[in-house]
Amino acid sequence: MPNQIVKRRVGPYALARTLAWLRLCAIAGQSVAVLVCSEWMHLAIPVLPLLVGIGLLAIFAVLAAWRLRQPWPVREWETVGHIAVDTLVLCYLLYFTGGASNPFITLLVVPIALSAAALSVRALLVVSMLAGVAYLALLVPHVSLPLPLNSSEGESLRDIGMGVNFAITALLLGFFINRLARAVRMQQLEVQRVRERALRDEGILAIATQAAGAAHELNTPLSTMRTLLPEMRREHATDTALAEDLTLLEGQVDRCRTILREMVAFGKAQLSQEPERLSVGEFIHGCLERFQLLRPEAELTLELDQRTAGLRLRTPPGLRHALLNLLNNAADASASLDSNVVSFQVLRDDHWLQFCVRDHGPGFTPTGQPQLIGQTQKQAGLGIGLALAEATAERLDGELIAVNVAHGAELRLRLPLAVIAEK
Repeated sequence: MPNQIVKRRVGPYALARTLAWLRLCAIAGQSVAVLVCSEWMHLAIPVLPLLVGIGLLAIFAVLAAWRLRQPWPVREWETVGHIAVDTLVLCYLLYFTGGASNPFITLLVVPIALSAAALSVRALLVVSMLAGVAYLALLVPHVSLPLPLNSSEGESLRDIGMGVNFAITALLLGFFINRLARAVRMQQLEVQRVRERALRDEGILAIATQAAGAAHELNTPLSTMRTLLPEMRREHATDTALAEDLTLLEGQVDRCRTILREMVAFGKAQLSQEPERLSVGEFIHGCLERFQLLRPEAELTLELDQRTAGLRLRTPPGLRHALLNLLNNAADASASLDSNVVSFQVLRDDHWLQFCVRDHGPGFTPTGQPQLIGQTQKQAGLGIGLALAEATAERLDGELIAVNVAHGAELRLRLPLAVIAEK
C-alpha cells in the first residue's frame, strides 16, 4: 500500500494530474483571450474555429478527469498521449492566430519541462519530438494575426503578448514544477521511513529469534528445578526457614514455566493471525491483571467509561503485549523519581480507540528519547518496549504518540476502529 501511494505522488500519475489542472487553466485563459481579442480589441480573428478547438479541449478535459478517478494505474504512454492531445490542440489554436509568430508559441516548452521532472528519458524525447514537429509545422502554413495597420500599434500588441506569455510561462513552470519537486521530496521521505522501519523490524526479528532459542533452552533446567525442589523441601522439612525459601523458589519456577507457555501460545497465535474476540472491558481487565502480577508495587488507576467498555474488539495477538510494554515502561519511569503511580485511560475518539498511559517520571527529551535520572532508570527500560509498541501500531494502521505532560509523560496508542472493532 505505501508503495502505491508513493507511485501516485510522483511519476506519470502526478504529471497527469498536473496536466489536468493546466488544461483547465488553459481552457479558461484561451476563452478569455478569444473574447477579449474579438469583442474588446475588435481583431478579425476566426472566432468559430478557435471556440471549436477550445470546446474539444474541454471535452478531453472531462474525459481525462474521469480517467484519473479510476482505480487502474496511469501508465507512462498514457500520460504521453495526454501531452500529445494538448500539443495538438495548442498547435491548432496557434495555426489560426499567427502560427510560429504568435508570442504564445513558447507554451510548447511547458510540457517538455514538466516531462523532464516526472517521466523517463525515452518519454521525454517523444514529448520533445512532438513539440518540435508542432513548431516546424507552424512556421509556414498558418493564418496571420490581423494586427492594426499602424506598425507602432502592432509592435505594441506583440510586446504585450510577449509579456503576458512570459508571465504565464514563468507562473506555470514555477508552480507546477515546484509541485512535482515536492512530490519527489515526499517520495524520498517515504523511502527513508520505510528503510528505518525495515531496520527496526529486523532488530525486532533478531530479538524474537533469540527469545525463542532462550525459551527452548530454559525449558530443560526449569523442569529439573521443578523436580528437585519438592524433594529438597521434603528432605529439610524440619528447617522452617529453608522450607519457606524453597516454596518461594517453586512458585518462581512455576511462574517462569507459565511465561514460557504464554510465549509459545503467543507465537502460535501470531502465526495463525487469529484475533481474540473480546469486549474492551474484558480485554483491558485481562491486561491489568497480568500487569499487576508483573508489577505488584505499581499504583494503577483506570479510566474507562461504560460505552467504551462494551465495544467488541477483534484484538490481534500483539496488542496485549504492546499495552503491557507501555505500562511497564510507565512504571519504570515513575520509579525513577521514587513514585509508583501509573494512570491508564481508554477512550473512544470518533473512529479511533485510544489507549493513554501516563507516568510520573522525568518525561521525554525534545528528540523524543526518555530522560535518564542517574543510574536508577534501567538503560533498556524505554527502548525495545516502545519499538515493539510502535511496530504494533503501524501494523494495525495506527500511531503511537509521546508527549510530555505535567509531572511526567504520556504515551497514546491510537488504533482505527475499522481495523480492530468487531463488525
